[in-house]
Amino acid sequence: MLIFDKCGKPDMGFTPAIPALTSADATLSRFNSESFTILPGFCDVHVHFREPGFSYKETIATGSRAAAAGGYTAVCTMPNLDPVPDSPAHLAAQTEIIKRDACIGVYPYGAITLGEKGETLADLASMAAQVVAFSDDGRGVQSEEMMRCAMLEAKRLGKVIAAHCEVNELLFGGYIHAGAYAAAHGHKGICSESEWKQIERDLRLANQTGCAYHVCHISTKESVALIRDAKHNGVDVTCETAPHYLLLDEHDLREDGRFKMNPPLRTLADREALIEGILDGTVDMIATDHAPHSTQEKSKGLAGSAFGIVGLETAFPLLYTHFVKTGILNLKALLDLMVYNPRKRFGIPLNNDFSVWDLNETYRIEPERFCSKGRATPFAGWEVSGRNLLTVWNGKAVYQTEA
Repeated sequence: MLIFDKCGKPDMGFTPAIPALTSADATLSRFNSESFTILPGFCDVHVHFREPGFSYKETIATGSRAAAAGGYTAVCTMPNLDPVPDSPAHLAAQTEIIKRDACIGVYPYGAITLGEKGETLADLASMAAQVVAFSDDGRGVQSEEMMRCAMLEAKRLGKVIAAHCEVNELLFGGYIHAGAYAAAHGHKGICSESEWKQIERDLRLANQTGCAYHVCHISTKESVALIRDAKHNGVDVTCETAPHYLLLDEHDLREDGRFKMNPPLRTLADREALIEGILDGTVDMIATDHAPHSTQEKSKGLAGSAFGIVGLETAFPLLYTHFVKTGILNLKALLDLMVYNPRKRFGIPLNNDFSVWDLNETYRIEPERFCSKGRATPFAGWEVSGRNLLTVWNGKAVYQTEA
């Protein structure tokens, strides 16, 4: 049995595992104890649980259970909801559901602007104590002056600004990357500049204001280079990418809505740059951007389907299989990306949280078995290693695999 302590180092004396293992004997007895690996609870700083407002896509209950199934004990929920959490009253509509239905730690974002419309700064101060950070995720803040004001206020409040970076005037109705696949198949493309140009602006503002700035779901080589340079120049910036940007590129696209997400899958060169960014520390964390939709919304091909895929239940097995088992990363480095770096940046405690894995079990990803309401994943049918047997949050077993 290999156990990792809270520093991510092997530690055979990690005592929080003992009561959970005892209570889960029925689940674990079919495995040889030598195959157990106990890992600290993962933390995803970028998920969409869709409630309130869009519970037909996902709920706090189904989303948090999907997270627990994937070994996550903490997630941060994005604010593109109805109502948008842009005031204490609107935020309460979400936090009351979290208190009632969440089976793990769920930490909401507050919106940067009212209604995420980019026109009026939300009352950040009135929400600061109840939110993990501020974001208008799903939309880029188009006004430089608005973003400057937001950063100054977030700096005063000691909060992070987490930015979805996208220049609207550079989108041109695109829905996949403006590259070889789009040209060959007659699709409208989204250029890389629409992402990195706003990152470039925000890094300049973060440098001027001293704001703690976090870039969501980066996908381009230019974004990696800009953030690397900013870090070297002392800007308080972190960033995330997602498993699909590390494992797929435009050559993997199919005429299927499960390959449509925003930002889109980019080029092989972009994917290689993201991996290099993981290895040299430019990319601080891996988040799933778990974004469930109904089957109907994802059944309209690349042009007509909604943006977004699910990822909480597949992230660790995919990354373990394709990065740890292949020797690109060691397990400690992956835990930094999935546990320690996100928790440190966003101030999220680990407490008595962990999951128990059989890293030797190999299986194929079957979306119909997901706990999430969402089923759209480009990884359906992929063979992976690593089965989560048990997740414990705050000392309580919140997920056990089916026998």
